[in-house]
Amino acid sequence: MTAETDRPLSGRDVWRAAKARRRTLRAEIRRFTQRSRRRRIAWAAGIGVALLVVAGSAAAAYSPLFAVEKITVVGTKFLDPAAVEAALEAQKGVPLALVSSSEVKAALVQFPLIETYGLEAKPPHELTVRIVERTPVGVLESNAGFAVVDGAGVVLSTTEERPAGYALIEVRGGTSSDAFTAAGTVMRSLSEALRAQVDVVRASSIDDVTLVLTSGTSVVWGSAERSGDKALRLEKLMAAVPGQSVYDVSAPDAVSVG
Repeated sequence: MTAETDRPLSGRDVWRAAKARRRTLRAEIRRFTQRSRRRRIAWAAGIGVALLVVAGSAAAAYSPLFAVEKITVVGTKFLDPAAVEAALEAQKGVPLALVSSSEVKAALVQFPLIETYGLEAKPPHELTVRIVERTPVGVLESNAGFAVVDGAGVVLSTTEERPAGYALIEVRGGTSSDAFTAAGTVMRSLSEALRAQVDVVRASSIDDVTLVLTSGTSVVWGSAERSGDKALRLEKLMAAVPGQSVYDVSAPDAVSVG
C-alpha cells in the first residue's frame, strides 16, 4: 500500500463525500418527480379525452341527430302492422334514447291481440317494435253475440255472428274456471292445421275435455296433461286410420279408435 492510500480520512474528505451524496440524491428526486408529473399529465389527458367522448356521445344520443324517423313493426299475424305504426306516430321526431315506454304502452293498449312487445333502437333513426300476439283458442257465445278469446280468457274481438275458423268453446264455469283453462291448454297444443278442424271444444271439468271436429268426429282428450303428446298421437292416428267416428287419446300411450 502507498502512503496516500493508507492516509486516514480527514474531515474535508467526509464533507466532500456527503456533499456528493446530497447532490446525487437531489438529482434522483428531481428525476422521480419529473417522471411522476409526466405520468399524472398523461393520466389526466386520457381521462379528459374519455370524458369528452362520453359527453359527446351522450349529447349526440339525446339530440335530433338520432331522432325516430322510421317505426318498424314485426311479429304480427292477425294485427295490421300499419295500424300499430300509426298508433306510435307520436314517437317520430323523439330521440331514440328518450322514447317513452309508458307512452308506447298507452298507445298499444288499444290492441288486445298484443300479449307482449319489445322495443329495439336501431340508430340512427329506426325504432323496431317486436310484437308477440295472443293465440285465439276459440269463441264464446253469449246474449251479446260471439267473443274470440285466448287461453287466458282475454277477449280479442266480438261479433254478432259466429266468426269462421274458430272453435266454439262450451265449458262449465266460464273463463275463470279450471275447465276453461284445460280447454285453452288443449287448443294451444294443437297445430294450426288441426286447430282449424275443431268445431267445438267441450270441458265439463279439468279432466273431461272433448273435441268435435268439423267432420263430426269426436276426440276424447281427457285432461290437459301431456297435451303435446296427445296432439302428436292424434295427428298420427288420424293419418293412419282416417274417417273414424271417435279417436281416444286420453291415454297417449294407449290410443284407440271407435
